[in-house]
Amino acid sequence: MTKLKEIYKCQICGNIVEVLHTGQGELVCCGQPMDFNEQKNKDVGKEKHVPVLVEEGGKTVVKVGEELHPMKKEHFIEWIEVIYKSGKTCRIFLKPGDEPKVEFASSYEVAKVREYCNIHGLWANN
Repeated sequence: MTKLKEIYKCQICGNIVEVLHTGQGELVCCGQPMDFNEQKNKDVGKEKHVPVLVEEGGKTVVKVGEELHPMKKEHFIEWIEVIYKSGKTCRIFLKPGDEPKVEFASSYEVAKVREYCNIHGLWANN
């Protein structure tokens, strides 16, 4: 059974889906079950992936890693999102060359921040 906001990826074509409604069925793409992207929250390698959250002047600022993650064509952060305690979600998509740091204007209380690396998958701050 899937859970709300889980991320799955097809290892054949690269499709990525987020669960918006839960169900009993298996997620399938290209004739094969999609891989569940387990959320990681502890850096272990050279690159730093855990999103860092800072509140600055009424804005929520999220950057990927204390030392910013590389944003090269072959290795980059695809998106950064904030999940608020109210259940609302805001996601910003990035591309190679962008800074892996974004601002979210918010009067909502943040529950979690997540980011997706095209090579190392899904990461969260908790």
